[in-house]
Amino acid sequence: MEIYSDEYFMNEAFKQAQLAFEEGEIPVGAVVVCNNRIIARAYNQTEKLTDVTAHAEVLAITAASNYLGAKYLKECKLYVTLEPCVMCAGAMYWAQLGEIFFGAEDPVRGFSRLETNLLHPKTKIHRGLMADQSNRLILDFFKELRK
Repeated sequence: MEIYSDEYFMNEAFKQAQLAFEEGEIPVGAVVVCNNRIIARAYNQTEKLTDVTAHAEVLAITAASNYLGAKYLKECKLYVTLEPCVMCAGAMYWAQLGEIFFGAEDPVRGFSRLETNLLHPKTKIHRGLMADQSNRLILDFFKELRK
């Protein structure tokens, strides 16, 4: 079995964010990895689905749970380009993900701005992977939106 790096998987999440950008969605992408294999890919689709809960993380968790036929994702890793919001952190808590990697921080809506930890106690978190690229894509998106 070929072993992929965390950077490889975050780059795959970044590709999902680029798809969101191209479709006029806030460019956030996510992948769920289990046993070194991507089992779910998603990007923000709140506009497309007219659903405020259609964030990349929630869609990826749902797809991964469906793939595995399980509600808990303890052996899985989630890679997401932007720090999850409170809603997504709650979903990640209930899914009991093993690890979470995120790129750019979200100082306004990110879950870590709260005084409490919303993630499951056993979940490991890794911050800042591909943060510059992810942040640049979001800034470019909002710059285009304001034109």
